[in-house]
Amino acid sequence: MQTDSSFTFVLFGGTGDLSMRKILPALFEAHRAGGMLADSGKIVAVARHVADRAAYIDWVVEHVKPHVSKNGVDETAWASFLDRIEFVKIDLGNPEDFTLLRDALSGRPGIRVFYLATGPSLFVPICRALASVGLNENSRIVLEKPLGYDLKSSNAINDAVGEIFAEEQIYRIDHYLGKEPVQNLLALRFGNVLFEPLWRREWVESIQITIAEELGVEARGDFYDNTGALRDMVQNHLLQLLSIVAMEPPHSMDSDSVRDEKLRVLRALKPIDPRDIGKVAVRGQYHAGVIRGSGVPAYATEPGVKPDSTTETFVAVKVEIENWRWSGVPFFLRTGKRLADRVAEIVVNFRAVPHSALGASALRGGANRLVIRLQPNETIRLYCLAKQPGEGMNLASVHLDLAFDRFFREGQMEAYQRLLLDVINGRLALFVRRDEQEAAWRWVEPILNEWAASNKPPKPYAAGTWGPAAASAMLAQHGTCWLEEEN
Repeated sequence: MQTDSSFTFVLFGGTGDLSMRKILPALFEAHRAGGMLADSGKIVAVARHVADRAAYIDWVVEHVKPHVSKNGVDETAWASFLDRIEFVKIDLGNPEDFTLLRDALSGRPGIRVFYLATGPSLFVPICRALASVGLNENSRIVLEKPLGYDLKSSNAINDAVGEIFAEEQIYRIDHYLGKEPVQNLLALRFGNVLFEPLWRREWVESIQITIAEELGVEARGDFYDNTGALRDMVQNHLLQLLSIVAMEPPHSMDSDSVRDEKLRVLRALKPIDPRDIGKVAVRGQYHAGVIRGSGVPAYATEPGVKPDSTTETFVAVKVEIENWRWSGVPFFLRTGKRLADRVAEIVVNFRAVPHSALGASALRGGANRLVIRLQPNETIRLYCLAKQPGEGMNLASVHLDLAFDRFFREGQMEAYQRLLLDVINGRLALFVRRDEQEAAWRWVEPILNEWAASNKPPKPYAAGTWGPAAASAMLAQHGTCWLEEEN
């Protein structure tokens, strides 16, 4: 993934947590790898909390370097990376300050990338200010989630940004789409004849997609209490992963072919009748509990959270896709904070054999399954039954493991690194198109509206568990269970 293209990467929110933990470390890894970033490429950080470039470099050394030192820092590469960084002090609330940015970017060759690592309330003002000084031409803009609070507010942002930037200039980022196992899921499905005949309702019993976190809301209480897990995770990450799993083979891997197929999945989601939401959607909120031996507080006592908050920190929802490939196959999506483990995974449970001469274990659904682990360790495992050594025909579950590090000497590329390189090189396939986003909001809104109108509080669950019991009961009604309950 090499490029000779010159670029200027402008980072709004240059002192923010996302910039420090993800964006600048990803750019450093691309720089250290050699050949991924043009030598002439520059990074221009924009912020108002530091005085000048020297102060900003000190800030980067303090806050970014710890996130790139897992395997030791190449000091030569680090020093040359810092040479790429420039700084412009701007008050984003003052459009006149953008003339300073225009002057700093004047005469630079290549494409301009504007990365908005800010709150969504600043997206439109920043875009308008960029246009007012002529910086919306020959440029690309990256929008972080959440993009709006609901369909109406999302459309308002997209309308305003779309007046300034063409759709092919807009990169709505979802970092889960850049993860290596998600890319390998596409390779497994569309590069091998083995899986395609099985990837349909005749052979798949159910599919689970889980994004679980051990952490609570940390310092994001104010933001999270006005957002909740459904908006924060389901509307974007989980529905995007679902569309990747369920999509039809695209004509090619170009941006519109892939996104057209994802859109068809999102438009085929069975609408949820508000009267059925209690049966197909579970919302929960964590109470005090214990994680890895340490006590953690209840969500309602977290800083920035209202004591009587009814915001959900857990969601489990059953999804159905109304098309020939997936009709009748339940997709179970789940996400939550303060759960028992940090894990993101996709579990494809295949149907049991129709008849077995080998005993009841071969007739159990889920005996054959594909588990795509996205975090913390990125792996793909195919589970099947094999005979145990010894007398008799006793079956046991075994797995075939796709261990990337055994087959490929190159280290895996982090999601943000891949996506930032795609932005610089103008590749849109792994970014969310506006019509995809609208389809996702349209499907989620009945749940949002019903929960907002309901007087029922979220179901409680103790921190350090896997969420409310109702989430397990929902799967039990379909004769299945979550993967961790299998044992």
